[in-house]
Amino acid sequence: MSQKKIISFINAENEFPANVISLAEKYASEGADGLFIYNYTGDEASREEFLMTARSIGRQTDIPFMIGIYIDRFEDAKKALYTGASKVVIRRALFPGDDELNKITSRFGRDKLAIEIDMKADFHSYEQLNEYFDMGIGTAVLKHIDISKSFEEAVSGTSLTVFIRDGLIRNDLAQLISYDKVQGVISNYFEDKSIYKAKRALKKQDIDVDVFESLIDFSDFKLMDNGLIPAVVQDYRTGEVLMLAYMNEESYNKTIETGRMTYYSRSRQQLWIKGDTSGHYQYVKSLMLDCDNDTILAKVRQVGAACHTGNYSCFFKRLAGSEYMENNPLKVLEEDYNIIIDRKNNPKEGSYTNYLFDKGLDKILKKCGEEASEIIIAAKNSDGEELKYEIADFLYHMMVLMAECNLDWKDIVKELVNRR
Repeated sequence: MSQKKIISFINAENEFPANVISLAEKYASEGADGLFIYNYTGDEASREEFLMTARSIGRQTDIPFMIGIYIDRFEDAKKALYTGASKVVIRRALFPGDDELNKITSRFGRDKLAIEIDMKADFHSYEQLNEYFDMGIGTAVLKHIDISKSFEEAVSGTSLTVFIRDGLIRNDLAQLISYDKVQGVISNYFEDKSIYKAKRALKKQDIDVDVFESLIDFSDFKLMDNGLIPAVVQDYRTGEVLMLAYMNEESYNKTIETGRMTYYSRSRQQLWIKGDTSGHYQYVKSLMLDCDNDTILAKVRQVGAACHTGNYSCFFKRLAGSEYMENNPLKVLEEDYNIIIDRKNNPKEGSYTNYLFDKGLDKILKKCGEEASEIIIAAKNSDGEELKYEIADFLYHMMVLMAECNLDWKDIVKELVNRR
């Protein structure tokens, strides 16, 4: 059985998109294992705005999210999943017709589909729940539940993966999440409460949840004479070195406990949580120890700037260097893409890239097609040098197409990760 999950839900109906995105980022940084965002409004304008909000959440957060949306036809489900969502959640009361549902289940499979059921309005036995499994749906989100023998029998007997949506006012989190078939609890209870604290309480009850735990005792670290250990801090996405600070045992334990980087100030002789003054918190993604046990490497999600000067990284003063060729594939592609975006925003006379943007989508698509054909010809000719050249040409034109369609490499990478 996989680890149990705490998933935060956000009701996006009649809510400003910026507020929904901000709350999603907060949950993602503070320990939620996933998100459930929903807006079941039926009108087209509201649905399109919500899809744009979901796409932004997919770009700006790095935890899986489920999307609850009004589904009337196959295209609705496709658009919902193309936001980057891990699952689309369909309300039982808003079920699409059989033909459209068959198209959806055939195209996407049960791993991508969930059904939300109001157990107070329409209690389901396990036999009834299994009917949805037979339709091609893999997950049930059950809300408005009462703990009873019939409920326990329904949950234990179903073939569906079960999430319980609950406000955690009357029901106990540990009890809900302890059922074997329940993969997690979906709640808005933790909007102003610590998810990490709740997880640690569950861990003490032998419930397997994802929490930070130090695999090496602090007593095994090799400390400096002042009892501190240096911590090198990196951006977890780019690998950029952000800063160097120091930790003692208390600050290290606090970091593990809260998921926020906490250091020891040598000048003030006290603990300090990075961001408490500036709001520029560092949320832990991983902590590593070097081969000599005397330096910590922290990979973090940095909010705002790491440096007190306002620079993103403290390491911005160039001392010496020489030209070198970048060979990190993603770095190269990102840099090339950024040049293309700059051309789009700041046209340059005589630029081929601007020529393509001026001619529009049809011309860009034509060039992509031509370059794809050139790849096929080069491959058939078994000419590796020619193939290398043509692939590079195709990647350039593909990035122009991405820029034209408001996609970037984060969107593509996120989609690839979702397919694993």
